[in-house]
Amino acid sequence: MGKFNIAIDGPSGVGKSTIANLLAQHYHMTHLDTGAMYRCVAYYFKNNQIDLNDSESVQNALDSIQIAFDQDRVYLNQEDVTNSIRLNEISMAASKISKLDAVRKKLVFLQQEIAKNKGYILDGRDICTVVLPDAEVKIYMDASSKARAQRRYDEYVQKGIDADYETIFQDIVARDYQDMHRKNSPLRIAEDAVVVDTSDLTIEEVLNKIEDIIEDIV
Repeated sequence: MGKFNIAIDGPSGVGKSTIANLLAQHYHMTHLDTGAMYRCVAYYFKNNQIDLNDSESVQNALDSIQIAFDQDRVYLNQEDVTNSIRLNEISMAASKISKLDAVRKKLVFLQQEIAKNKGYILDGRDICTVVLPDAEVKIYMDASSKARAQRRYDEYVQKGIDADYETIFQDIVARDYQDMHRKNSPLRIAEDAVVVDTSDLTIEEVLNKIEDIIEDIV
């Protein structure tokens, strides 16, 4: 089995990052968390009160941002933001800033450059369709809004973060609408992607299913 890339798309809260991390361990690949990259930009823009309508400010901010990964930690300009960027408000802000041409252009370029060497797993909204259209393996992970809201609620409770199920559910529905109706690279299923519905599956079951798909392809 030679080196190959895996592209995973799907809506918010479906467990893409979790599965990508597990696949990376299993196949000794590198998981490039593209969602975390957008969250980092959103976090930076929010903290520095960047006006999204001011293209010069946006571009200057993008030029000031450095994103690095170390194991499961995410660093923004050398600050560990792993937990900070996972908050719901940053998730919504990430969806908003991902519509900006300058943001997408910068991050897509970075992602494509990194993945050129193969051996990478990327997950996001437009990996199969835009970022890595030539990926050897393409997966679209899906799940019902209710299943995703329940998972996120359980995750917050486990981490000791105050959470309200209904708020999380409404945020997920709103995020889905935003992601599917944005002008640039909307969330959609690539024609050659294999769809995996995870609504009623455990993480282990999802992992086994995707590993079977990969074995068939490569």
